Amino acid sequence: MILELADIRIQPGKQAEFDEAIQRGIAQTISKAKGYLGHKVQKGIEAPERYLLMVHWATLENHTVDFRESPAFTEWRGIVGPFFAGAPHVEHFALLTESAK
Repeated sequence: MILELADIRIQPGKQAEFDEAIQRGIAQTISKAKGYLGHKVQKGIEAPERYLLMVHWATLENHTVDFRESPAFTEWRGIVGPFFAGAPHVEHFALLTESAK
């Protein structure tokens, strides 16, 4: 399993609109993609225009090839992209360890 971490900065004062857009975008595009396993979105407290999008994918290629090279990615960016203050910083991680629940 791969974790995609996208650090997103949006235009100030657009939080309420972006909150709706990111949820709609995930529901319409990312959640239907091959290899999608789940997601979380965290909103900044000290920096309210900062969001962390965390998406779990079955493989790295499910994100970098299957999703990013599909029409769904263009649709996703059309929904959330107008709110971006700059390009999101995106990295991928493999799990090393986690706590027991």
